[in-house]
Amino acid sequence: MNQVIKPAGFWIRLLGNLLDGIIISIPLGLISFLITGDFDGDDPVTSLIGLIYAVAVPILWYGYSVGKRIVGVRIVKVNGKKLGIGAMLLRVLVAGIVYALTLGIALIVSVFMVVFRKDKRSLHDMMAGTYVTYAKPGEVEKDAQL
Repeated sequence: MNQVIKPAGFWIRLLGNLLDGIIISIPLGLISFLITGDFDGDDPVTSLIGLIYAVAVPILWYGYSVGKRIVGVRIVKVNGKKLGIGAMLLRVLVAGIVYALTLGIALIVSVFMVVFRKDKRSLHDMMAGTYVTYAKPGEVEKDAQL
């Protein structure tokens, strides 16, 4: 059963991402500086750690990242199945490539989708079969089984 329950809108998603950026990126940047002696934003090690965080943490933590947990939203599959590596790679890596290749136009389209669509799903949600919800772990999965 494909059903969207308690979808999260643009502002709460943005706040969760900003909190992730502050809480995760700043310490990663400081660690990178201590190791390399340079604040190079293009450091591949820092980028790889950031990618691993963005993909692995939601898989291991019921769809939450640190920022999303603070604001009370999480990523779930539309079909109610467990979030996996394939969905998260589509959401993070493939969508990031699409956003870059379209010079940000697809990202702007995604913002409008989250603002105006009833289910609040963006392009990266559509690609990955996911959405962001206020539902607690077990709510979406339980409702999807009914």
